[in-house]
Amino acid sequence: MSKSGCSKLHIAMFRWVAYGHFIPYLHLSNKLAHKGHKISFILPEGVQPKLENMNQYPNLIQFVPLVIPHVDGLPPGAETTSVVPLNQQKYLAFAVDQTRDQVEGILGALKPDMVFYDFWFWIPDLARQLGIHPICYVVVTKLPPDYPSSIVKFKAEEAAVLLFGAEDFGSELSFGERIRTAVSGSDAIAFRTCRQTEGPFCDYVARGYGKPVLLSGPCFLETKTQQFDEKWVSWLSQFEPGSVVFCSFGSQSLCGLPFLVALKPPQGFSTVEEALPEGFQDRVGGRGLVYGGWVPQEQLLHHPNIGCFVNHCGYGTMWEFLLSDCQIVLIPEIGDQILNTRLMVEELKIGVEVERGKNREVSKESLSEAIKFVMDKDNETANMMKRNHAKLKQILSNRDLQEGYINNFIQALQDLVK
Repeated sequence: MSKSGCSKLHIAMFRWVAYGHFIPYLHLSNKLAHKGHKISFILPEGVQPKLENMNQYPNLIQFVPLVIPHVDGLPPGAETTSVVPLNQQKYLAFAVDQTRDQVEGILGALKPDMVFYDFWFWIPDLARQLGIHPICYVVVTKLPPDYPSSIVKFKAEEAAVLLFGAEDFGSELSFGERIRTAVSGSDAIAFRTCRQTEGPFCDYVARGYGKPVLLSGPCFLETKTQQFDEKWVSWLSQFEPGSVVFCSFGSQSLCGLPFLVALKPPQGFSTVEEALPEGFQDRVGGRGLVYGGWVPQEQLLHHPNIGCFVNHCGYGTMWEFLLSDCQIVLIPEIGDQILNTRLMVEELKIGVEVERGKNREVSKESLSEAIKFVMDKDNETANMMKRNHAKLKQILSNRDLQEGYINNFIQALQDLVK
C-alpha cells in the first residue's frame, strides 16, 4: 500500500554500477511495471542510452540520472565497471559513495515507498530518515562466511580472486563489511532466484539475519522475437545439430570441434583479428569463427547447432544457459562466478568446471578435456548432466511458476508497506 492509499507501489532502484547489476534490476523493473507499479531507476547519466531499448514500460519506468564524480585512481569519465579494471574498481565504489547527497535529494523529491539496493551500505539509514523502506535486492551470489556447505564454497587457493579484499579498501569498509552492513540494515532481503535452485541458501539467510527473505524468481526477460542476423544463421548452418562449441570469452584450443568464440580485443590491440596468432585462420579454416563485436548470446544459446557453452558463469549468463539445451563448461574468474559454478557443478550437477593448474592457469589441454567430456554422447556422466539440465529447464520455463513468484513477491512488498 503506497502513501497515497493506492495498492500500486512506487519503487526506486539503486544498485552497483555494473551491467551485470543494471540488467537484472531492469528485468525486475519490467516485471513490476507489467503489474502497474511505478519504478524510478537511478543510474549514471551515460548509461541510460544503452538500457533504453530494454525498458518495456517507459510510461512507468523512469530513468533518473546520477553524476558520478571523479576520484583519484579512476579513469576519466568512468561510470561503470565495464571501463574500469578489476583492481581499480574500489575507486569506483569510492566515487559512488560520494553521490550520497545526490541520492538523498533524488529520493527526497521522488518519495518512493521503498528503495531496492545491493552494495550501498549507507542506503538503509538514509532511506529511513526519509520514511522509505530499504530492501536489499541481491542479484549475485553473496555467501555468508559461515554458510555450512561442503560443496558450494571457495577453495583455499581462491582467496586471492575474491572481489575487493579487506586490504583493498584501506581504512574504508571492506567489500564483505559493506555487504553485511547493507544486508543487516534492510527491512527485507530479496533475491533474484527461486527455491528450485537455491532454496537451502535462502532458508539459511532468513534464519541468520532474522529478516523476511523475498524471492522474485529468476525474472526472465520477455523479449519480442527478433530476427536472427543472417551471418549467424549462415555460418551455423554448416554444422550438425548440437556440434558447435560457443565460447563467450576466450580463444583457447577447442579440441577439433567447430567453434564460435566471442571476446573483447586484449589490451594493446584495437581488434581481435590483430591479436590472433600468426597462421591461426589458416589452421582453423571454416570450422571456427572468432568475433570481437557484440553477439546475440541468448539467441545463439537457443540455436539447435550450438551444443556446448563455455563461459565464466556470471549470474545473468547463468540464467540464460539454464534455459538452453547446451552442455555447460565453466571457467569462473571472480568470487560470485566461483560460487555460481560450484552450485551448477557440485549441487545441481548440470555442468563441469575446467581444472586449473599452477597459479590458477587454464591450459588448452584442460579446456579441451572438459569439452570432450561433456560432448561425448557415450559418457554416462555427461548424459546424466544433460538430463539434470533438461529437468531444471522444464521447471524454470513454467510460466505459471514465474508468475507465481512475482505475484507473491509483490504481495510481500505491499505487506511491508502497510
